Amino acid sequence: MFARLVRESFVRNPRRKLLAAAALAAGMAVATATLTVALDVGDRLSREFRSLGANLLVTPQSDTLPLQIGGVDYRPVNEGAYLSEADLGKLKTIFWRHNILGFTPFLPVPAYVTETGGATTVIGTWYEHAVPVPDGTTFRTGAKITHPWWNVRGRWFADGARECVVGARLAARYSREIAIGKTIHLAASDASKDGVPLVVTGIVVTGDAEDNAVLVPLGVAQELSAHPGEVRQLLVSALTKPADALADRDPATLTPKEYDQWFCAPYISSISFQIRQVLPGTDVRAIRRVADSEGRILSRVGALLWVVTIAALVAAGLAVAATSAATILDRQREIGVMKAIGATNAIVAGIFLAEQFTLALIGGAVGFALGAGLAWTLGESVFGTPAQPHFVLLPVALGLAILVAVAGSLIPLRRASHFEPALILKGE
Repeated sequence: MFARLVRESFVRNPRRKLLAAAALAAGMAVATATLTVALDVGDRLSREFRSLGANLLVTPQSDTLPLQIGGVDYRPVNEGAYLSEADLGKLKTIFWRHNILGFTPFLPVPAYVTETGGATTVIGTWYEHAVPVPDGTTFRTGAKITHPWWNVRGRWFADGARECVVGARLAARYSREIAIGKTIHLAASDASKDGVPLVVTGIVVTGDAEDNAVLVPLGVAQELSAHPGEVRQLLVSALTKPADALADRDPATLTPKEYDQWFCAPYISSISFQIRQVLPGTDVRAIRRVADSEGRILSRVGALLWVVTIAALVAAGLAVAATSAATILDRQREIGVMKAIGATNAIVAGIFLAEQFTLALIGGAVGFALGAGLAWTLGESVFGTPAQPHFVLLPVALGLAILVAVAGSLIPLRRASHFEPALILKGE
């Protein structure tokens, strides 16, 4: 009898049931889409932020003199400490090694261009270099990964070749002596008669101090500085998650459980700590202008997605409440008859909740399918990569639909519990 009453209500009032199911489907579609995007937004935005450049600077711990992040150092070459180039592959052995998207070493050297007779800075670096990793694999990295906005006219130098790329402002200042295809000679001092011959393969625009420098393969800068196998600083591009209260705490003050939680989260602080473990004697600093911007934007995007999800659920709940209230008013005579023949408030409420439960399952399933399609479209239009559906969200969507349907029916059912069968049957 109970199932028959529920079935008959769908037959007698299909339009109202369809409206409630549509409201639930729309709410669950928006909720599914935002939750799907939220599951991927951190990683997707972090990868997009990597176009802003590296977010970690690694320098020798004993080197306390100021450094310029732009890659140019005007101090005498014999001052300060150095990092070992052979150790850089160890970065891909840390716990969060897959979050290390790239790293680029820099070795600035004061030098002279014999063709112009003027002093400049030579910056040794990698553009795209195969780095041996201690586990036997190789990892290709360099300025192509960490400085993707650098724009070169011509082509980049090849590692190991006697080639160079000249900064745009320096090339414009000496346009007769420096041009693509010409050979320039770099010397460590103005007294040197013979310099290292390098073919100019490109003119680079960086928007920073490199525009007044000559960029060369790292081996050439090491030869000019007489520091083979060494670099001055390392810029690292790493995927991180926004900092929270745990991220900013000193690991020495954490309990074992808190330490494991901190170590196993890709905070910029925990990745820095792991880099110091594999590269002893180094100082790892976050480049705050990049890291802080990422954290703020990720937090705000996450908050926005939650606000949209909650708003969609509230709207669906209000639609269900309005539909339920209208349904109960239309069926008050039926409720009066049920109560007159002995039905309790619990039985009456059970019938209406069973209807809502059925509508919630239908609306939740349809909403999940629509939400997965919406998330796919959003991912394609915003990030250029479709957001893959997460089927773990199906039970979440069904659960939310049931919660919204039940919550939206509580007030109308409370009103129905106060119906007096005698007055209703008398038409009062």
